[in-house]
Amino acid sequence: MQRATEFGYDSKIEGDVVVTRLDAALNWFRKNSLWPMPMGLACCAIELMATGASRFDISRFGAEVMRFSPRQSDVMIVAGTVTYKMALAVKRIYDQMTEPKWVIAMGACASTGGMYRSYAVLQGIDRLLPVDVYVAGCPPRPEALLDALLKLQAKVAKEPAWATLKRGA
Repeated sequence: MQRATEFGYDSKIEGDVVVTRLDAALNWFRKNSLWPMPMGLACCAIELMATGASRFDISRFGAEVMRFSPRQSDVMIVAGTVTYKMALAVKRIYDQMTEPKWVIAMGACASTGGMYRSYAVLQGIDRLLPVDVYVAGCPPRPEALLDALLKLQAKVAKEPAWATLKRGA
């Protein structure tokens, strides 16, 4: 009887060979090596920096390699207030990221505009980019960002590995 598994490999071991599905292996590689592109726009960026410190240690989840190059990263963490002046730059950097790519909206300002009901503030980054995980708080604690990273890893592990190739075609 065939059973689906969320793990990177199946527990069926025959001699020195591990049997698995290609989708499961690729998703296991992807979920354990998420490289964030930090978009620290306001006070939430301080909490984003604290997540990389030794007390919270984001490297336990394979995401310690903060890439400041969009071509080398696959997770954009939008942390803070997005103004209309910065929105075009955020969108341009997102477009330069390679597929597959994901977005985490960190904080109330990135998610909904926060307390700023102003003509200059974008009322949620989801009006511009497809957001995968929202992190609540003003500012959210580093533990909340780590929880969002775990939720994103669970989402990456479940999605079909070849779906991104079909989108680009």
